[in-house]
Amino acid sequence: MVDSPEHVKRLEKKNVRPTAIRLLVVDAILSAKRAVSLSDLEIILDTVDKSSIFRTLELFVKHHVVHAIDDGSGSIKYEICEGEEECTLDDMHIHFYCTVCHKTFCFKTIHIPFVEIPDGFTVDSANYTLKGVCKDCAAKWHSPE
Repeated sequence: MVDSPEHVKRLEKKNVRPTAIRLLVVDAILSAKRAVSLSDLEIILDTVDKSSIFRTLELFVKHHVVHAIDDGSGSIKYEICEGEEECTLDDMHIHFYCTVCHKTFCFKTIHIPFVEIPDGFTVDSANYTLKGVCKDCAAKWHSPE
């Protein structure tokens, strides 16, 4: 539901004014139940122009409404941040990119392993993407025609 009080509250907590377009984008990302690209959102929100979606995503990244995922496909994917103010440790999870259907899935219960880095370096974010075939594509591969 686009005008959901939860969506409005989510944006307001991140100091983002809940306009109609912004609420549509939040709803589309949450409804997809996976990380989505700008192209995915263009298809889902076929009445909204690409530049409006792009500007909204840029604003959302800046205000930690979403985080951007580089899954190596050449297309940045976006996912809602779970944290109240910033993206949290729970947002730092493994992603899986299906090389058949080109969808990126979030494995929210599998966190990125801790990597010890040399003194003097600071990590701001981490991206951990596994690539292969998702269960739906694998089932289609092995099912009799």
